[in-house]
Amino acid sequence: MPDYRRILLDGAVVETVREGETLVAGDGRRVPVDHARHLPPVVPSKIIAVHLNHRSRVEEFGITLPDTPTYFHKPTSSLNSHQGAVVRPEGCKWLNYEGEVAIVIGRTCRNISPAEAGDHIAGYTIANDYGLHDFRDTDAGSMLRVKGSDTLCPLGPGLVTDWDFRGKHLRTYVNGEVVQNGSTDEMTWDMHYLVADIARTITLHPGDVLLSGTPANSRPVQPGDVVEVEVEGLGRLTNRIVTGPAAIRDDVGAQPTESEEVLSTALGGDWEFRGIRPPRRH
Repeated sequence: MPDYRRILLDGAVVETVREGETLVAGDGRRVPVDHARHLPPVVPSKIIAVHLNHRSRVEEFGITLPDTPTYFHKPTSSLNSHQGAVVRPEGCKWLNYEGEVAIVIGRTCRNISPAEAGDHIAGYTIANDYGLHDFRDTDAGSMLRVKGSDTLCPLGPGLVTDWDFRGKHLRTYVNGEVVQNGSTDEMTWDMHYLVADIARTITLHPGDVLLSGTPANSRPVQPGDVVEVEVEGLGRLTNRIVTGPAAIRDDVGAQPTESEEVLSTALGGDWEFRGIRPPRRH
């Protein structure tokens, strides 16, 4: 399965293909994978994410899915890369990881069937759909700041083509410990369904990205934590959490909150512990 990566090489953006532990540019230059400065593997015009899809996540929240999926949008300014720093703004506490598979569009598509969707997919990469739940009380409808703040959409390390999404394991690690363990087989709606559903009314262009949902056990992480998402056949996406250089401005807009809605969502739907949770580190 070819693995294509965009890297910064000698000050320029260069497309490479992985050969073992080496990335090879079109002009023959070779860079060890571990020494490369990775960029997001694609440049999308839009990033669309499904709210809930994995059965384990639905069961964790104790809810019933609607008959069809619902979605939110992450602006392209939220893009980040393999080994990039993920910023938790100063004054915020509830930044959660969500390891996912990302679908990358290869051909413009509009009004296609699920059976046709595979012909319009270039390949797949790994995503971590971070959520800044401190803004959930004000942005629950749009998820704009919750999911769209700067750096909260790492993609990578590469774009893998000819990858069959069926029956693949997905694991998220925090500081080397497994914290999410799921499979693409627990998705309610598969990759082809998601592409066809969105393309009914929204034209998808080459490079556009669809995030396909996360399994159970999304939890908060702290500055200094190293978060890795590993998907069978796609590799491992690694990022470090850092504190933002400035606090959230308090002279404009809604401020970060720590309501029961914020806490229960960040802690995985533990609604039964409202008002009796033990103190947690921040």
